[in-house]
Parts: sequence; structure tokens; C-alpha cells
Amino acid sequence: MNLEETSSEKLFREEVRSWMASHLCDEYEQLRNAAGFGYPGFDADLAKKWEQQLALGKWIGLGWKKEFGGRELPLSHEIIFHEEYVRCGGPGRIGHIGEHLLAPTLMEYGTALQQERFLPGVLNGTAYWAQGYSEPGAGSDLAAIRTKGEIDPNNGDWVINGQKIWTSWAHEADWIFVLARTEANSERHKGLTLLLVPLDQPGIEIRPIKQITGGSEFNEVFFDNARTEGSLHLGSPGDGWKVAMALLAYERGVSTLGQQAQFKRELGQLIEFAKHNGMANDPIFRQKIASLALGLETLRSHALRVSDPNSDERATSISKYLWSNWRRDLGKLAINVIGLELGSHEQPNHQAINLEQIWLNSKSDTIYAGSNEIQLNIIAERSLKMPRDAR
Repeated sequence: MNLEETSSEKLFREEVRSWMASHLCDEYEQLRNAAGFGYPGFDADLAKKWEQQLALGKWIGLGWKKEFGGRELPLSHEIIFHEEYVRCGGPGRIGHIGEHLLAPTLMEYGTALQQERFLPGVLNGTAYWAQGYSEPGAGSDLAAIRTKGEIDPNNGDWVINGQKIWTSWAHEADWIFVLARTEANSERHKGLTLLLVPLDQPGIEIRPIKQITGGSEFNEVFFDNARTEGSLHLGSPGDGWKVAMALLAYERGVSTLGQQAQFKRELGQLIEFAKHNGMANDPIFRQKIASLALGLETLRSHALRVSDPNSDERATSISKYLWSNWRRDLGKLAINVIGLELGSHEQPNHQAINLEQIWLNSKSDTIYAGSNEIQLNIIAERSLKMPRDAR
């Protein structure tokens, strides 16, 4: 990644800023800086309308090939968009799972009919997806899943029974991709299939999980003889582990640069609040801020380094561990800065509420998408080729 921008990249950055300034206003103004469910101003219905505005501006599918309806822009332009989107106050993307997880996996493993059926809805901001991976007893240890998928001999449909948990945005989604055990008596990584399942059907119950943030971003999803068409599997039946891992690799993709821009915005909010209440004059506090700022610059340099598809897999494997621990430290400092101020006024202090949300959300960062302990095991076993403990 060349850190010196070309003239075309500078023009593209200005294009993003200009579009955001002229569109993130009026009815969408309440979404500004609302990172997602539980944050002040975030409204799911309005966020879906915003996705359709992004689609009209052709900001969805920037890197997709033109044959799939995308703009086929270079990686540097995608990075610029994700960074500027957050800097301009862009809200959390309710279409993220469809655009950045499902779509590239469809392009790699889906059939032409599947691509024609599902990609346009993602590209137009009209179809929303959830990720059905984790289960009770199979969170970080994903290979322990027990949700079953069986073929109905009468019509060839898949029939699904089981439970998923911590399912982001399932209550607002239209479809869910479900990792299910489809071969009887199979164990661990074998006999799994990734199924594409409609959520609006009698055999599915969605129960939002109330979080300490006050929102309900996550859900339990129960499958009781739920169905999907026999052709709606990605990759070959029984080969779901490979497809599921490929999908997770996309989760570590270029959109994480936008995540880091969000972190920078949160750090800025923390600094402004500290200036307001006098904490910024404390030399120890200033030292901690400097450490966080340096850490964030390191995260960005690392993300740029691994954004190249040919980058060393060992470098990629540490990304999640690095950023989740950085944000955990940000959350700790945020709650220390707030102190008693959060509940000390009759009128709500929105700055304090935002910092509280950072602290509460950061609690989950080192757990979801692979806990710290699991991440360290992956780094040791897959990247450093260390043997498993024989005990």
C-alpha cells in the first residue's frame, strides 16, 4: 500500500466527502455518528432507507466486479471510502453482513443462479442478512455445532432443526446463512454445510437478547423444522467448514479500515470530554491518550499491510486480537473519564452516554468472533505451527 495518495485518490476522497455532506442531512441527520443498535439516534428502519441512499449513490459494492453490478474500484479507493464514511459521521451499516461477508462468499462459492438471485438485493440495499454460526456450547469452538440440516425426500428441501445465538441483527434481517451438520454421525469439521435460509417462515423464532448497552443487537434464533430450497447451499454439501472459514476471512477485510476510523472518532470524543471536565490536564491521563493514539496508528499500518490479498497469513491472524484489546483499553479509559458525571444531571449528557456505550460495547470485543484465548490458540497452532498441548 502506497501511503502517498495519487491525484485520482485525492479526488475520490473529496467525492466521498461531498456526497456524504449533501446526503447525511435532513431526516438522516439523527443517524450521524450512531454506530449501531443501542447508540442514541440509531433507528433500524431509517438505517435501511440510508442503505438504499448509499445504493443510489453507487457506494455499495465498490470493489465488486462489474459483472456482479459493482464499480470494480481499486483497493485504495475502498479504503478511502470506509475511512471517510466514518469521518463524515456515517452510521453503522445494517447491510454490512450482506455486502462484506455473504456477497464475496457467493462470488467465490455460489452458483450463477444463486448470484443472480441474491447479489442484486444486497447491491440495492433492499435485502438484509444475518450470520448463523454460534450456538450454545459452540461459540468460539465453532466445530462443535449441533444444528442439523436434513434433506426431505419428498421434495428435496433442506429441513433445519437447532438453535443459533448471538446472531447480529437477525430481528431486522430477511435471510440468514446457517452452518449446519448435514451428515449423520459426523464430528467436528466434517459433514457441515452452509445453507441460505429465509427468516420469514413458520419454523423460525427470533428472540432478541437484551444487552447491558440497552439495545438488542444480538438474538437467539430457533429452527423447528424450518425449510429452505435444496439448491440453497454454498459449496458442496459436507464441505461447509471450508466455505465458513472463507467467509470469516472476508470479515477481516478492507472494511476494518472503517472500523479503525470509528475508533479514531471515539478516541476524539474521549479527548473532548476530558478537556471539558479537566481530566486532560492530568499528565498520567495524557500519557495514556498518547499510548492509545500510537496504538491506533499501528493498527492502521498493520491493516494496510494485510489488506493485500497476498500478504502473509501469519500477519493477518493477529488482527482481531490487536484491535479488540486496543478498544478494551479505550473503554476502560472512557469509563474512568466519565466518573460520576453520567448520572449527575437531570438532562442527559449525550457525550457521557456515548462514552458509556463505548465502554459497554468494548466488553464484548475480546469475546465475539473468537475470544482472546481462541485467537491466541489460532496464532500458536496455525501461524507459528506450535504443537497442541498433549495433556
